[in-house]
Amino acid sequence: MIRTEALDRLPVRTAVPALRRALDDRGVAVLCAPPGTGKTTLVPLVLAGLTGEGPVRRVVVAEPRRIAARAAARRMAWLLGEQPGGRIGFTVRGERVVGRDTVVEVVTTGVLLQRLQRDQELAGVDAVIIDECHERHLDADTVAAFLLDVREAIRPDLRLVAASATTDAEGWARLLGDAPVVEAQGVSHPVEVLWAPPARPVKPPHGMRVDPALLTHVAATVRRALGEREGDVLCFLPGVGEIGRVAGQLAGVDAEVLQVHGRAPAAVQDAVLAGSSGGRRVVLATSVAESSLTVPGVRVVVDSGLAREPRTDHARGLSALTTVRASRAAGRQRAGRAGREAPGAVYRCWDQAEDGRLARFPSPEIKVADLAAFALQAACWGDPDASSLALLDPPPTGAMGAAREVLEAIGAVDNGGRVTERGVRMSRLGLHPRLARALLDGTREVGARRAAEAVALLSEEPPREYGDDLAAALRTARRGQDGYAARWKQEVRRLSSSLGSGSPGTGEGGSDDAAVGLVAALAFPERVARARGDGAFLMASGTGAELRDSSRLRSAPWLAVAVADRPSHAASARVRLAAVIDESTALLASGHLRVRGEEVRWVDGEVVARAVDRLGAVELAVRPLKQPDPELVRGALVEGLRREGLGLLRWTRDSEQLRLRLAFLHRVLGSPWPDVSDGALLAETGAWLEPELSRARRRADLGRIDAGQALRRLLPWATGEAVRLDELAPERIEVPSGSRIRVEYGGEQPVLAVKLQELFGMGETPRVAGVPVLVHLLSPAGRPAAVTADLASFWQEGYRAVRAELRGRYPKHPWPEDPATVPATRFTSARLKRQGS
Repeated sequence: MIRTEALDRLPVRTAVPALRRALDDRGVAVLCAPPGTGKTTLVPLVLAGLTGEGPVRRVVVAEPRRIAARAAARRMAWLLGEQPGGRIGFTVRGERVVGRDTVVEVVTTGVLLQRLQRDQELAGVDAVIIDECHERHLDADTVAAFLLDVREAIRPDLRLVAASATTDAEGWARLLGDAPVVEAQGVSHPVEVLWAPPARPVKPPHGMRVDPALLTHVAATVRRALGEREGDVLCFLPGVGEIGRVAGQLAGVDAEVLQVHGRAPAAVQDAVLAGSSGGRRVVLATSVAESSLTVPGVRVVVDSGLAREPRTDHARGLSALTTVRASRAAGRQRAGRAGREAPGAVYRCWDQAEDGRLARFPSPEIKVADLAAFALQAACWGDPDASSLALLDPPPTGAMGAAREVLEAIGAVDNGGRVTERGVRMSRLGLHPRLARALLDGTREVGARRAAEAVALLSEEPPREYGDDLAAALRTARRGQDGYAARWKQEVRRLSSSLGSGSPGTGEGGSDDAAVGLVAALAFPERVARARGDGAFLMASGTGAELRDSSRLRSAPWLAVAVADRPSHAASARVRLAAVIDESTALLASGHLRVRGEEVRWVDGEVVARAVDRLGAVELAVRPLKQPDPELVRGALVEGLRREGLGLLRWTRDSEQLRLRLAFLHRVLGSPWPDVSDGALLAETGAWLEPELSRARRRADLGRIDAGQALRRLLPWATGEAVRLDELAPERIEVPSGSRIRVEYGGEQPVLAVKLQELFGMGETPRVAGVPVLVHLLSPAGRPAAVTADLASFWQEGYRAVRAELRGRYPKHPWPEDPATVPATRFTSARLKRQGS
């Protein structure tokens, strides 16, 4: 029996007529409705004609998470007075509850992607609702792009609704071809905001790590909220580990403590969503509870301010979830949970001043995630570079390039990016392409059952208490009775079934350790790692990796690293899950990374020439080369010059002065005078260091190259300007005394440092290339007495003071009142008299 009263209370009902008109007119619409208004439950029932309004149509609802898909199906079935599997069904990975009469099917976006790849027409489906599209999950963006393709090419009658829990719907409206935006007003109650920062500063999150001091503060804030407020408390934390730690610190509170996340047992999820049976509850949840689920009875929210987002380090071959500060949009969503049923309060565990510095919205997953699975989906769709897909944000070029490299390496696409038959099979396994490769190739080596067991371990990281040894974790999962073990066994069955009975394999021979190690290495070939001693390893990707001091894997000669992260402050990755392998397994799994050849490099200040057999960055065998390729030697010498500088060449005082003169002319006059900066000279080694550089074989040979002679090759000989070098930037200037004084060109202005008496009679400042020199006037002892760029002014205004200060100190030297009336000299007054007589 339909629960009409419950349906009528849902606020979204007021928006249904406008939504119907939009779909009748345009076939597409954006529905904006706050959480709890019924957009996920009432709208599908209405569009399917199950509330007695309009014809019966088949509707597919795409949810971002399995927990949300199950919950939505159960709620809709309850509203119809039924159980899931009747007119309402759901399909998530590894679980399908549908029947012959199913009209509304709730699926995860991943399941819908698989279905679209197999049946682009979506035969029999009349409408698709993409729920929670504001969260910008990659699968949801991809599903929307594919569905728009389907509508344009083969199913213009297919109705499409993008449902968002926020009012930031303009982008989706544009994407759907200026689709109408239908807004539903929620029944929201006031929510008081209380700022509850920790008393002492806590460390910012990095990698997966969260400062334990913050978690202790969150637990204390939950206790405070229980004491100050009525109703159930919903606490947002970034992940399962943090939920477990806070739950441990809440032992003894006068409330039932429940944990909600994607890995929670279905019974626990159902209990939370069913509401309280009497006493107070504390619900510790990940961001899954922001908008996808309604938790009855909540009057208080405690927000840790953290969330998890995917991040990929393509250079190191590491990708994982990373702890980040939650966006302001997420903060609003979380706070709104406290005002769903009555006035409430939110305790925010950060300072109010920080709030304005937070990002407005979460990062779109397409901008930050590993794109290998997306790239494979696009290739299977017939658009390898995703250039014609209607996406809110285009995939980053670098990330798509890295994804293409992965897909080519595992044989999923050819060198033109087109999907192969093997790639199509991989795409239908419901796994990341790396894991699909490990399953298919691992089956051939260790048998279908054990390949499926190992891949199931890799597809959902085991709990920390399982340890960091992948083979030991396999044995624990086999005999385990916990929630993880149950999900793992279900996934093993699914994967084994997807392989079919005809999958070739060698059977179940060999040890668990060898089988798991091979499968992990097949999944992550660039993470095979060889020991460097004391628990340190070097991965084929070139990244260092370290094990915990207590790890039993520390003595392994080789590892297949399954899970690792690299804290921002660390030089090496931290291994969280790995399996012991041997060299032959590493070569089997990562053979495409093996390179043999001559390697001539600049190492520790010298040219080192070797014949190297390497697996990525891991050296397998090395022998010295007696006759290395001269071009490789030249390249190594240039690398040495880049690393250690041009000081490796022979520089005399004259050659250094020549470089400074040329730099001055290039700065003042520009072309054709050459740029002689380090960067320019290193970029043009062939123009000035040949033929000496090609004849050199070692560091000592560089030290024999006359840098000044080499620099003269850069002078503008072709234009004839080279002959003017001494005219434009003379090495020395003759002063009135007859001395030829060296000009120093190292500063902003050329400098002429000369004894004051040698300039008697010089009325104007000398110039070079039109630039006045900076004259350093020296005492008879060679010490600075004055500095001027205007000699005429100095004789008129500054000389008298210098004369008064120095004539008593140097009485043997001439200090005439009018320096223009006596000859310039290098000598004392007495010597001048002797010379005059």
